[in-house]
Amino acid sequence: MARNAPRSAIAPRPPGLGAVSLFAALSEADREQVARQCHWRRCSAQEQILDRDSDSRDVHFVVQGTARIIIYTASGREVALDDIEAGGFFGELAAFDGAPRSASVLAVTDCWIAVLPAARFLTLLTEHPALGLIVMQRMSAIIRTATERIVELSTLGANNRVQADLLRQAETAGVDAEGRAVIRPIPIHADIASRVSTTRETVARVLNDLARKGLVTREREALVVNDVARLEMLVQELGL
Repeated sequence: MARNAPRSAIAPRPPGLGAVSLFAALSEADREQVARQCHWRRCSAQEQILDRDSDSRDVHFVVQGTARIIIYTASGREVALDDIEAGGFFGELAAFDGAPRSASVLAVTDCWIAVLPAARFLTLLTEHPALGLIVMQRMSAIIRTATERIVELSTLGANNRVQADLLRQAETAGVDAEGRAVIRPIPIHADIASRVSTTRETVARVLNDLARKGLVTREREALVVNDVARLEMLVQELGL
């Protein structure tokens, strides 16, 4: 389950779909119509939202909070696949192919989730082709990320995978003109370990080593990567 999950302040009532990126191209009237066709769930931190292999087909939109997509190994170890922040969505694969869920989903923080029936979701994509393009772009990004992680698991040792994960987070956070990236909030060791299939102790050891080399520093509630290009070179060298 998600560890050290903070409870976030969320609205006492469903806040509407204005924050969902997929619906940005819709008119306000169309968004309100979709919102009326959803049922709404207020989930507490660490609450399970979806169970792997369940036969539900609905598509879920994270309106507030953060949800985490996870799977479990045969030994019961948790592997985190992705975090879905406010504005994102999940569950579209089951809506498309009708197959059981391929992963479980947990609330990392308190969340408002809008749940849209699969049939209505598919009709919406037909009525608004631009939304279908956005969904395809998202699925392309998922495939690219999955490919990167498969390559890393096949070619990199545990220490190197931690560095590669940190590089991904830095690039997502954005690199400034000085080549630095500020990752907020500070990554939780257990979460990194879950993503790259290693232990928290290994993550701590790698981050401490990077700190000694001056590559990362901790500032208040952020982890600063001081030289993203150097970290990228380190990952590439170790991957040879």
